[in-house]
Amino acid sequence: MASAMVHLTPRHIQNMSEAASIQSHWGYANRAVPCTNDAGSCAYLDVVYHSHDLVLFIWAIYSWSSPKQSESLQPVLEGEGLRTHMTTFERLRSSLATYRRQYLLPEFTRPIFGRTTKTQVLVLATLTGYLAVFSFVGIVYNTWVTPVKKMPGVYNTRTSLGPWADRVGVLAYALTPLSILLSSRESLLSLITGLPYQSFNFLHRWLGYIIVAQSIMHTIGWSIIEIRLYQPQPTVAVEWIKQLYMIWGVIAMFLLLVLFILSTPWAIKRTGYEFFRKSHYVLAMVYIGACWGHWSKLSCFLIPALVVWFIDRGVRLVRTGLLHYNYIDGGSKMGFRSADARITSYPDDVNGDVVRLDFSHPQEPWKIGQHFYLTFPKLSIWQSHPFTPLNVPLPKPSGVPHAYVFRAKSGETARVARLAGTHGTATNEKGVSHLPQTTSVVLSGPYGVSEVDNLSFTTNILCIAGGTGITYVLPVLLSQITNCACSSVRKLQLVWAIRRKADIAWIQPELNLLYEASRSMDLKISIFITREHSKIVDSSTSSESDLHKAADFKVSEKAVSSGSSTSSSSDQTNVAGCCAKKNTVTDKEIELCNPPVQRKQSITIERRGSLHTAPPEMRHPDLQAIVKDFVAGTVQGSTAVYASGPGGMISDLRTIVAGVNDGSKVWRGEERSIVELKCDDRLEW
Repeated sequence: MASAMVHLTPRHIQNMSEAASIQSHWGYANRAVPCTNDAGSCAYLDVVYHSHDLVLFIWAIYSWSSPKQSESLQPVLEGEGLRTHMTTFERLRSSLATYRRQYLLPEFTRPIFGRTTKTQVLVLATLTGYLAVFSFVGIVYNTWVTPVKKMPGVYNTRTSLGPWADRVGVLAYALTPLSILLSSRESLLSLITGLPYQSFNFLHRWLGYIIVAQSIMHTIGWSIIEIRLYQPQPTVAVEWIKQLYMIWGVIAMFLLLVLFILSTPWAIKRTGYEFFRKSHYVLAMVYIGACWGHWSKLSCFLIPALVVWFIDRGVRLVRTGLLHYNYIDGGSKMGFRSADARITSYPDDVNGDVVRLDFSHPQEPWKIGQHFYLTFPKLSIWQSHPFTPLNVPLPKPSGVPHAYVFRAKSGETARVARLAGTHGTATNEKGVSHLPQTTSVVLSGPYGVSEVDNLSFTTNILCIAGGTGITYVLPVLLSQITNCACSSVRKLQLVWAIRRKADIAWIQPELNLLYEASRSMDLKISIFITREHSKIVDSSTSSESDLHKAADFKVSEKAVSSGSSTSSSSDQTNVAGCCAKKNTVTDKEIELCNPPVQRKQSITIERRGSLHTAPPEMRHPDLQAIVKDFVAGTVQGSTAVYASGPGGMISDLRTIVAGVNDGSKVWRGEERSIVELKCDDRLEW
């Protein structure tokens, strides 16, 4: 090491020994001030450090306002207890993040922007402002009247409208590759920012609207010039529209307008998502070809757009192939093998059947919060649908278990539900018995980011789900109880709104695990039944047996420990002995993971009223009261709210969570006012 330093020291042009002071630069070498080198070297160092500081300025602010993963994965112990105060730097960083949620988390002008936060609208406004400025700056605005050759008394009126129309047209071309990049599932932007690909859907959609507006302005500008300002008319206009580049321009404009119309929520609801998706791909590629025919000199923007699109599709195919390239034919050779999923159907004639898929597949475990795209080859190889596994990915000899729950309404998912109604038969010594229906599944993914990596040991967790949205929030709680992430000061709660009591059966094995865990940790389960006759069952006033009888919520040691259920996650680790399985356990961790006082289980099931006898605000749980009561009841640490369900529920939670954030209290050291919202927003508009 010493010899290495000897070789490195002469290469540094700064003379540290003569420095009056040392100036720190974040992420870079310290600088000696004042500079004692020659004038050229000092000027060079000025440029080096200024450029470095300028580039990292915004990234530094973001880093200050975001918790570091290394600081949040393990509990911080001081003396005999958990650390109960934040440093000044932590308070500053947390306060900035809290202020950001407090003011920018709520939605902004929903009729125009849909279910999008003020943060997203602010990013869009910044981009729009940038484009607006550069659409006008640098153009000399004037009018020039010039004679037409060989036509005495006839004049052309030339204005700055031409350069301006060209400018907005060039910007429309330049934004095309960015638009495709924002829509990519194999997103380079996700690798750079750490945000899931679906976070960019809002910008992709509105960037498309901007391109449409720019193209319309470009078309109107040149139409005014060629039809009105240039003379003689109509000769100039007729010759102009007949040129090949103009024919391609008209085609490109027509395709862009069709893309715009079919991309509106109004059109998607009437034509279906699959039609929108496939037509969007085809029309977008033809549009790019028409743009090339209109003005090939700007192919420098169109080629990257095509490259990004084909790379995205190519990476998808490669990832899917690698995920399914396994041993086949009893392990004698390697080849492509799909997963064989067991189908369980839960009939519901009113709302649509619910389907559960269970299977195992040899692969690396995914991260909590990630999702897969599933294709059902028996039905179609041209459709894939995003689903979130509801289980924790714990590897087994047969592979990593997968469990999915989704509602079959129409199209592909309805056909999957119909498969569950057909059973095979097998003959044994007892006669003929029905075999469970199975179907082959091809996986693509996983996509998204981990939703639990930044959880500290004392972060309180509130999970809120509506219907099949339970698949997004349930793995968060399961991961905490199976990874021994429990604490005597930590509060956990699941709030699940379902339409019928029978819907509990979708995830009965997983609820059994949570029920068992609630005996030894501060875990509360609240289930709201929203479309059956009103009847309240409260664990504080009803006996345990009465509660289970009323809800058909059966829990036994056998169900938890022996894995008798068909669930892929029913045989996961019993929380009571989770710490015992660790190689080294401190006395403090034993106290945190196994509190000395046995906690009273807290499970409530409440029927809010039928569809016809109670208004929606009475049937649905009071989210504002639930969130505020949860935060007020926390003992220590921040709170993370996980949510998935109808769009209206997510919109309400954004406003509610923003209201319980308070940057001024966080600056005073009150961690209780740090409340984050993490929601599944893949289908938001």
